[in-house]
Amino acid sequence: MGAFSPWHIILIALVALLLFGPNKLPELGRGFGKMFREFKDATTGNSSNTSAEELPVRKEVNPEVAQSETSQNQK
Repeated sequence: MGAFSPWHIILIALVALLLFGPNKLPELGRGFGKMFREFKDATTGNSSNTSAEELPVRKEVNPEVAQSETSQNQK
């Protein structure tokens, strides 16, 4: 057996639309995407579930803000 043809995919999409309805399909798609992403991260050892405490602090890049911070620190 070969890969799915476009007709197979269309048929599967129509059956899913009939079973779940148009309002539920995006939610199911997001759930499957999250499931596959977590599975991939688990198999490769990557962790995308980082808490806010683990994220690095980002400094402001605006030069005006940087100048005002340095002038305040010099006082």
